[in-house]
Amino acid sequence: MELDYFEELLTNKKYSDIKNIFKDMNEYDIATLIEGLDEDNITKAFRLLPKGMATDVFVNMDDEVQKKLINALTNKEATSIIEEMYSDDAADLFEEMPAVMVSKLLSNVSKETRSNINRLLRYPDNSAGSLMAIEYIHLKKGLTIKQSIERIRKQKDEFVTYDNCYVTDNERHLLGTVSIKDLLVNDPDELIDDIMSECDHMIPTLMDQEDVADMFQDYDYSSMPVVDSEGRLVGIITIDDIIDVIEEEATEDIEKMAAITPTDKSYINTGVFETFYKRIPWLLLLMISATFTGGIITHFESALASYVVLTAFIPMLMDTGGNAGSQASVSVIRSLSLNEIDYKDIFKVLWKELRVSLLCGIVLAIANFLKLLFFDRVDVLIAVVVCGTLVITVCVAKLIGSSLPILAKRAGFDPAVMASPFITTIVDACSLLIYFKIASILLGI
Repeated sequence: MELDYFEELLTNKKYSDIKNIFKDMNEYDIATLIEGLDEDNITKAFRLLPKGMATDVFVNMDDEVQKKLINALTNKEATSIIEEMYSDDAADLFEEMPAVMVSKLLSNVSKETRSNINRLLRYPDNSAGSLMAIEYIHLKKGLTIKQSIERIRKQKDEFVTYDNCYVTDNERHLLGTVSIKDLLVNDPDELIDDIMSECDHMIPTLMDQEDVADMFQDYDYSSMPVVDSEGRLVGIITIDDIIDVIEEEATEDIEKMAAITPTDKSYINTGVFETFYKRIPWLLLLMISATFTGGIITHFESALASYVVLTAFIPMLMDTGGNAGSQASVSVIRSLSLNEIDYKDIFKVLWKELRVSLLCGIVLAIANFLKLLFFDRVDVLIAVVVCGTLVITVCVAKLIGSSLPILAKRAGFDPAVMASPFITTIVDACSLLIYFKIASILLGI
């Protein structure tokens, strides 16, 4: 569906045509189409959706569009949408909204919906409890398969997923799981206690969402139960929420690696001053730390005056060192995020990076030595100084780049902070110190 054609239908008030188009479209595609409209047309188009489809389309919309739409709709329309949303989606929406709007909307929804949403909002951000949905298939021990199926049929529209049924005792302690397949293939008079499987993995409500995502990835689950401190079943987390978590965590790591304070908003919806506030602290820190580089150059000013040609190779050495350090840091940060390495592996990592850096440094030095002699026509001793510095700088850069993220995680910091900009600043200073030290030894300056 072309956006221009859709806007033309809206402008010409061809509402029946639009309704017919919506019937043949997927909810996600409709959400994407409506998001491309201006604010007034977003509300107009949304109101043309069939009642049973409106909530599913709303859930697939961007957070900012959702907030604008909720503000534009009447209280009755907004309440209807929230009542039909799953609890985790509703809680996510309320987390992004101003407190005044939250209070207003909660006052209009049913007591049960309000209680469910408030329960989820009490959990810390980025915890398993804040991710979970409370619409799951809950069966009590002692039921027969026939009774269980009847229970599921009566509440068929209330569940987030039908992958697993969760069996509990009278105090809601999780005892095991039963798949829909098990209910279908076994004798209707058989007890679910006899066919249920032990629940191997349960998620505590306060577990960090990144750890939850790791569990889903490790065990290939499509949904997992969430339990409180006493082992009582309180909700489930489904794979669609985990996909959002993985995207969120990856975005956060990328922003930190680029020396930007993470934000929940999309780039296009983040204002100029907000973007400025997210970037300027790191830029100030890196600028101040980079003054050390200038101080090193000033300290060796007399040496540079004696051999001015040395100045021409400073950018190349600093850039090569920074790039080498960045390569190592990105590889290590990625491995840390996938739990492939830990602090105990630091010496294995350093030994590997040392060997890699020697190979890289030697190849770079040979190529650079030939360039210096045949193209730049510099003195052999100058070429030796530059290439010797290159080998040592690459080694030091890769060792720094691989060790700092591991040490940062050990100290309780996000390893992504120790990425390209930060490491490049450190490596720049080290490469200059190495350069001038080797020059002073070999050239006698």
